[in-house]
Amino acid sequence: MGRRGSVILAGALLCLAATASWADLAPYTQDFEGLDQGNPGALAGDGWLVFANVFSPDGTVYYYGYGPFPAPNWGPPFAFSTIGAGEGGLQQGDQQLVTYSDYNNGDHANGFLIEANVFQEQIIGAADVGSTWLFEFDAKRGNIAPDTTAMAFIKTLDPNAGYALTRFFTVDTTDLPDTWDSFSLSIFIDPDLVGQILQIGFLNTTTFYTPSGVFYDNINFELAVPVSLDIKPGSCPNPLNVNSNGDLPVAILGAADLDAGTIDPASIRLAGVAPLRSDYEDVGTPFDPYLGREDCEFDCNEMESDGFMDLTFKFDRQELADALGAADGECIVVGMTGNFWPAYGGGRIVGEDVIVIIDRAATTRTPTDGVIPTIVDPGDIANQPIKRRR
Repeated sequence: MGRRGSVILAGALLCLAATASWADLAPYTQDFEGLDQGNPGALAGDGWLVFANVFSPDGTVYYYGYGPFPAPNWGPPFAFSTIGAGEGGLQQGDQQLVTYSDYNNGDHANGFLIEANVFQEQIIGAADVGSTWLFEFDAKRGNIAPDTTAMAFIKTLDPNAGYALTRFFTVDTTDLPDTWDSFSLSIFIDPDLVGQILQIGFLNTTTFYTPSGVFYDNINFELAVPVSLDIKPGSCPNPLNVNSNGDLPVAILGAADLDAGTIDPASIRLAGVAPLRSDYEDVGTPFDPYLGREDCEFDCNEMESDGFMDLTFKFDRQELADALGAADGECIVVGMTGNFWPAYGGGRIVGEDVIVIIDRAATTRTPTDGVIPTIVDPGDIANQPIKRRR
């Protein structure tokens, strides 16, 4: 599906957390079924916080911020968040989280941009270094109007540097359909992040009291094992012709420390798309980085068999192209998630690889050489942003 690009406002780094305490990261899961929809403190009691940043109408000047405060549930006045009901599918159940703007802020009437953040937070400890954490959630469109933007995020803030934003990974949730879909983000914990605040959550930006609601559910934050993913093994760059039918080959590359047979093939999703079929074959050689790939020319390789069995897949090209919703010439970082078999612990795995979109029907093409991405989704800053799809 297509996603509209969002303006990442500088104040997104200002979700300050004065009350956080030192601890190692812990898993978190929430489907909102056990929370009391009628209790105004239900979200706050589950650890949800809110913070707002306010900008000039064109988004170029930061005016002020306020928070963090315990996340509200219901209103009036309606502000930031509530527990909704009756919008779930089979996988979502009866209750969901709804996030929207702070409509209690009178500066809506002045045309100021109100960025509303709703999030969970923890402090990164020394024991977390070297680990990879996966943030997964379901989402669908709520009452959101044009000119409003929305996104999910993982961010880290350094309290010893004025709460400077040090990592900011996002998924754009502005243009979701009215049906539920699943998304994920991941973060690798580097040594420089020890003592910093890690937040997972959602934000939207709007003004003039414009509708801004998005539904979220089945939130999960847990450890994951990074694996080497190779789209079109033996090829670099990796083109995806969106006008071509047929199958796209993909492999999870086995290694001395990864037996591909321990992974459940049915659990694999590539940008949310399930494989058509799977097999075992030695087709490629793992290469670094497993996560944080950025360049469609250099973050791939042409190495073939290495003596270790790989888990291979075929994906439907058109289904994947529809999920990516990308334009001709775009460099896309495509994310993969899955599970180990229960007999091997049943833990989560995560990987990513880069592809270049080829749309022969397009009248113009965008150069992909030297594309450097922006720090949004597992990304970093760019002249021309790389898109990431999970």
